[in-house]
Amino acid sequence: MASFPVSSSLTICVLFLVIGSTSAQLSTNFYYHSCPNLFSTVKSTVQSAISKEARMGASLLRLFFHDCFVNGCDGSVLLDDTSSFTGEKRAAPNFNSARGFEVVDNIKSAVERACPGVVSCADVLAIAARDSVEILGGPRWDVKLGRRDARTASQAAANNSIPPPTTNLNALISRFSAVGLSSKDLVALSGSHTIGLARCTNFRARIYNETNNLDSSLARTRQSNCPSVSGSGDNNLAPLDLQTPTNFDNNYFKNLVNRRGLLHSDQQLFNGGSTDSAVRAYSNNPGSFASDFAAAMIKMGDIKPLTGSKGEIRKNCRRVN
Repeated sequence: MASFPVSSSLTICVLFLVIGSTSAQLSTNFYYHSCPNLFSTVKSTVQSAISKEARMGASLLRLFFHDCFVNGCDGSVLLDDTSSFTGEKRAAPNFNSARGFEVVDNIKSAVERACPGVVSCADVLAIAARDSVEILGGPRWDVKLGRRDARTASQAAANNSIPPPTTNLNALISRFSAVGLSSKDLVALSGSHTIGLARCTNFRARIYNETNNLDSSLARTRQSNCPSVSGSGDNNLAPLDLQTPTNFDNNYFKNLVNRRGLLHSDQQLFNGGSTDSAVRAYSNNPGSFASDFAAAMIKMGDIKPLTGSKGEIRKNCRRVN
């Protein structure tokens, strides 16, 4: 460990404050006194939304991913376009794809009734993602809180930061590394594709052009609802996990081992590369996947949060105060 002269003790304190500032200010009990009913308020609204449409759990989880990967977990994905910026909703990874914004509005309204002006939209999204996973049968984890909301959003940053479904393994590892996530985190977090649906436009090239790493029966099944011609049936949907699309389990990894990953980027995780062993391990051990997924979600939630006096607590998640 590096040694410092006694006279630099103040410098040491400042260093520790700077080094620890991004994650140390987030805590699991941040709203313990200021909003004691926060968790029950969020969960009841998420539960209601998932009861109406099971797919909504995957949609809320995906919003949190797409928020954190673009300039950190700051609620920027929720902002509507304004005259001064084009937001992330119209970025390629989100346009006609990201959904659940109305549910987030409902959650925020309920939270505002319980404790006005206290809880950020970024934190609402983090809790909703955790609750969605738990409600659909996945692990529970203690969500770290204390994020504040961004006052702007960036379509360009969203286009450049979120990996598209055509991404190969090296690029996936690079995109995750850029936000401080390891290849182990990449594999664990990709397991979120054990729930939810994908649009034809995102898997068309795979089911018609890839043969070496694609189960032929899956290709035939998906081709029946996804025409080969671009522009035809682009928004037709298919489950990312054919077996249990509304249960959070480890079937996603079993599918990859059997060459049944729906997206090109999914199957890249098990295609003779460096992540094959992790995929196989998770396919055989659901408990290991669950614990590693929870740990990776906490780690992802630590990406560049706005804390202290930065940002704001939005009253309406769609626009700045």
